[in-house]
Amino acid sequence: MFFHKHPYAPFIQEDTKKLIVGTLPPPRFSSGELLEKDVNFCYGSYYNSLWLFIDKIHSLNLRYDNSQEAIEERKAFLIKNNIGVCDIVESAKREKVDASDLGMQNIKLRDVVGYIKQYPSINTILFTGGNSKNGPEYFFRRHLKDYNLKLELVNNEVPRIHKFTLPNPELQLESDRIIKTVSLTSGSGAANISISRLPLYKQLKAKNPKFNTFDFRVMQYSEFI
Repeated sequence: MFFHKHPYAPFIQEDTKKLIVGTLPPPRFSSGELLEKDVNFCYGSYYNSLWLFIDKIHSLNLRYDNSQEAIEERKAFLIKNNIGVCDIVESAKREKVDASDLGMQNIKLRDVVGYIKQYPSINTILFTGGNSKNGPEYFFRRHLKDYNLKLELVNNEVPRIHKFTLPNPELQLESDRIIKTVSLTSGSGAANISISRLPLYKQLKAKNPKFNTFDFRVMQYSEFI
């Protein structure tokens, strides 16, 4: 049984407004066996694609290698744009050493709500996936129950948007704090099938045969990142 521990602490600043929440990076990031184009940082897998989307949206010309410079480029972007990262899974065990969310067992979650309380500037959570089993939104819904909180639907179109309320007495604020959540389409290859079935994707593909699932995610993510 492989013990899969998250290799990175949450990356949050005092003025962080948006928090990216995923699950766990591939096991090789915990064992230190990075590939040539991997970056030793949050979402550093070259095949995860999140930084490829961000790179395309903001024309960053990022490095994709094991260098410290590549790490600093990503940190600088997050800090400049008031974005943090706090994946919800602290650790899990796996029988098969792969990056499948479904393969996780004996899962220990991070106290994401606790971090939101600690950093009062946070007003939005960006899930890197929807409510499928062992996905970030799925775990977050479970996590909210520990606080007697729940997500309320705001928009049921992809990407689905919810909100939840942190009560005033607990935070000693003048009014209740509303946190928005956005369930972005996962950057994994497995999500390509679900994208291809979306009416909007079919419409855009019909207009431009060169339009693909990468372009769709870039379009979607550009509204929020």
